[in-house]
Parts: sequence; C-alpha cells; structure tokens
Amino acid sequence: MIYESKILNVTLRRPKIHFVPDVVYAQVPTFEKPNQLLQMDLLIPQVQRKLPAVIFITGGAFISANRARMPQLRMHLAENNFVVASINYRTVPNSCFPQPIEDVKSAVRFLKASAQKFNVDAEKIFLIGDSAGGYLTSFAAVTNGDKLFNVGDNLNYSSEIVAAVDLYGISDVQKFDSPFAALFLNGISSEKANPINYITKNSAPMLLMHGSADNIVSPAHTDLLFQTLKAKGVEAERYIVPNANHADEHWQQETVFDLITAFLTRYLT
Repeated sequence: MIYESKILNVTLRRPKIHFVPDVVYAQVPTFEKPNQLLQMDLLIPQVQRKLPAVIFITGGAFISANRARMPQLRMHLAENNFVVASINYRTVPNSCFPQPIEDVKSAVRFLKASAQKFNVDAEKIFLIGDSAGGYLTSFAAVTNGDKLFNVGDNLNYSSEIVAAVDLYGISDVQKFDSPFAALFLNGISSEKANPINYITKNSAPMLLMHGSADNIVSPAHTDLLFQTLKAKGVEAERYIVPNANHADEHWQQETVFDLITAFLTRYLT
C-alpha cells in the first residue's frame, strides 16, 4: 500500500527574520566605571530593500534597562518589515539625568551610521518606549534635532527621528511616586527634566497610549504631554485602554500592536 502525503499550501506573508544580539552601540562613563558598554539586540527582516527601523526603549523605573522585554511587540513590528533594535541605557544609581536621554540619541545615530550593515533606511527611524522608557522616548521626540542632547559618538549623524510612541510613560519625574526618581533627577529641577518644556515646531509626531487602571504611572502623565503637544501645534494622538493596568496583558494584544504599526506606517511616505 502507498500512503499519500497531504499538501500544505503556504502563503508568504511574513519575512524571514534574523536575530542579532549584543551589538555595542556606545561606550559611556558612569559613576561606577569610566567605560560601560551599551548594547542593542536587533531583529532584521530578510528582504531586498532598505527598511524603516524602530528603536525600543524599555522601562524599569530608571533602575533597570532590560532590553529583552516586550518580545511580542518587537516581533510583530519585525514581521511587518521594520528593523527593530531594543536597547539598554544608563540607569541609577550609576547615572542620572540627562545621560539616559543622551544614550537614546546615541542609539539613533549609531543605527544611522550602521544603516548599510543592518539594511536600514537611515531617514526612517522611529522610537517606542514604555513607562520610564516612554519618558526617554518622549524627551528624545520633543528635542528632535536639538543639539542640546547630541553628545557622544557618531556626531556626523543626526539623532533626528520621524515619529515616536509613548506607552504609559512618565512625563513629570517629580510627580512619579518612586524613590528612584530623586536619584535620577540628582537635584535637577522639574522644569529642566520635564519634556513639555522642550516642545517646539521641530518636535516629532507622537502616539501616546495609557491604561485607565494604571496604578503605577497615572494617566495624567501622558495627558499632560498630549495636551501640551497639541497646544503647541505638534501632531499627536492619545488613546486610553479601558481596564488596562501598567504593562499588563492588555499591552500584548494584536489590537494594540496593529494600532502602533498603523501609526508608524503612516509616517513612512
């Protein structure tokens, strides 16, 4: 007897994706040591054209920068033909404001400088951050093209981005109920450390999202930033997710991923 195999027809909808870990994007000083390595992990879709890139900036209350977080969102973006770089950055108590913001800018410049190597369109760089990473994302977005925080390596390349996504991020560090906020500020005034005070006509468009049940970062944080962006003529959208808490399973759903992807895609043309 001859047994027949079944046929499985496969429609090609997702690209093959390479994972490239532990890429050093900067070497920076901290309070503890003069030369700390900062790294990124990359997801690179294998397609025959230059791709836009998203830099993901993890949260962690300013004391942690675990770049392995939110793999589902990062893979979703890679499957939609974005190169995705997840970074770590300097944290307290070994650094303070504005060093982590400088690290985000350095990551942008590094990716632009390495565009050929990683198949990136250097003119189409986006940022996404959650929680404390949302704060760093929003700060980099509102100071878009501002030389104030353009320090470090690869100064021949701009740290300018196209747009940014802030997920339940902090906007006013002094109103963030955490013992680590004071360490991060290190005596800096709330005026100097609040991104709303840096908004200009050059600030990047932003998507802000927050859960109505967030018990760690009040939704008032993203609302303050959203209202100020709109009042100053910067493109911005804000969504409230009913019943969502801070970084809970609501943020791992396709509905959220699709909205973020659609927002980024809108700025590709």
